Amino acid sequence: MKAIFLFIFCIVIIPVHAQFSQDLEKLTRLMAGSYSSEKQHDQDSTFFDIRLKMVPIWKDQTDARWLYVEQALASKQDKPYRQRVYKITEPQSGTFESAVFTLNSPLRFVGNLNLVEKLSPDSLQLREGCAVILKKNGRKRFVGATDAKKCPSDMRNAAYATSEVILTSKSICSWDRGYDREDRQVWGAEKGGYHFRKIKR
Repeated sequence: MKAIFLFIFCIVIIPVHAQFSQDLEKLTRLMAGSYSSEKQHDQDSTFFDIRLKMVPIWKDQTDARWLYVEQALASKQDKPYRQRVYKITEPQSGTFESAVFTLNSPLRFVGNLNLVEKLSPDSLQLREGCAVILKKNGRKRFVGATDAKKCPSDMRNAAYATSEVILTSKSICSWDRGYDREDRQVWGAEKGGYHFRKIKR
């Protein structure tokens, strides 16, 4: 009599959870790209023709998504007036934070993304109080702003700065303003935000 042994192999599949939520990944994809305010400038010359670039960096980081950012006049793209690194996180489900960091000697990074990639996050300087808090508003739309008067600024005798952002799949509307201690606006667009149209992903 032959003994028949039946071995049943059970394969246990343990679900692997994504490091980041789908909405955080979507937000980062929407932000990344090259943008232009040329059309707005052509319609209203009080707005400058500005180029905005946001490039994903440090893709292997597991704490956040990161973007290197340059903003420059169209006529001076080799000398951007603003260079930042954004750290995108989701501190609460459905609430996203874009923390703002500055770099030492930032002009050395223009046109040299490899040099940016060699940086470590701990070499950056956090701009305390200047994070933009965003929420999803529609399928492909995020809306956000800084928190009240918490972002300090000393540009043109300002005491604090505010930022408001509307992000879609095709554009970014960004309204940055500076105010003095009496809450009078001392820099930034007065009519409304800058409308940047995405020109390249």
